[in-house]
Amino acid sequence: MPTYRVMDSDGTIVDESRKPLDVSQEEVTTWYRNMLTVSIMDLIMFDAQRQGRLSFYMVSAGEEGIAVGSASALHPSDVIFAQYRETGVFQQRGFTLADFMNQLFANCKDVGKGRNMPVHYGSSKLNIHTISSPLATQLPQAAGAAYALKLANNNSSSSSPSTNPKRICATYFGEGAASEGDFHAALNLAATLSTPCLFLCRNNGFAISTPTLEQYRGDGIASRGVGYGIDTVRVDGNDIFAVREVVRRARSMALEEGGKPVLVECMSYRVSHHSTSDDSFAYRARVEVEDWKRRDNPITRLRKWMEREGWWDEEREREARSQIRKEVLKAFAEAETEKKPAVRELFTDVYKDVTEDAKRQMKELGRLVDEYPGEYDLSGHEGGRSGLELEECETQ
Repeated sequence: MPTYRVMDSDGTIVDESRKPLDVSQEEVTTWYRNMLTVSIMDLIMFDAQRQGRLSFYMVSAGEEGIAVGSASALHPSDVIFAQYRETGVFQQRGFTLADFMNQLFANCKDVGKGRNMPVHYGSSKLNIHTISSPLATQLPQAAGAAYALKLANNNSSSSSPSTNPKRICATYFGEGAASEGDFHAALNLAATLSTPCLFLCRNNGFAISTPTLEQYRGDGIASRGVGYGIDTVRVDGNDIFAVREVVRRARSMALEEGGKPVLVECMSYRVSHHSTSDDSFAYRARVEVEDWKRRDNPITRLRKWMEREGWWDEEREREARSQIRKEVLKAFAEAETEKKPAVRELFTDVYKDVTEDAKRQMKELGRLVDEYPGEYDLSGHEGGRSGLELEECETQ
């Protein structure tokens, strides 16, 4: 299957008929700064994990264009199910540096109340479901959510599209997750029910330590969409213009005829280690990674195009990098010093009301804290020891 491309690795438009005409300097600069922000934050947080200040982290190096480009083509009301390398999607949608840092440090300002491991962001305000660790579980969830959106779209008033727009569901996953059974179940469900669901695959060449050559023998992930009767397209994931155009068109197709799924395979290369728990040089040559960094990546490609347009230069680059780094470090410092969530948050939100079993467990934990204060130091938690009181919990 061919790969759709607008500009090559040198930032040169390959076909004038595909030249992006509907983008402003302000819009493109925002995309570029968002990709830069993700890249700079990744470097800082990766080092922070190595220093023992963070338990875990995953970077998006080489895949920033897929995340930012696709998010720029979606409507803010569209529902998103991400995997774990979609930091750029959150950044493009308006997730703040404080939001990122509060989640990474699991402090009292984390909307998830410190219950999830780092890089598992979520935002109901931005219509992005919280990321979960198991691979591909988000795919059938997205197919189901898209069916609910289909019913809502069909029942909504077409006379006010600006205030009540028709919505789609977009879900992200890597080519490794496509080896899970949930992937096939989700595609079949979406195809047979004709749900407005975009399946956005990041094919970055590796599923943790397994290269694509050892994952499958078919023509990538795109061929599987065709097999399920789903409209499918393959795009150059390092080309933000191509990704944006493909996803914008795919979104439009997903809303046609009441709804239908579309599979988009974004071809890229994972420059980074899989996570801070991985050493990718154990299964691939360092020179291969360095070659990709030098030869082609989405940030450099867009920058070259912007420079040709006269929209960017070395001075702006230095200023942007310096400003973004300061903003990231400021958010980092503030989040790191915040207290952890109140201990009672271990027991709340499971059910509408705290169950009798949970209350007994809270009481037992309180007894242990009082009996062994050296082993259970709650001074770093919001409310300290009082944050475990049943009375406080019952009045929330």
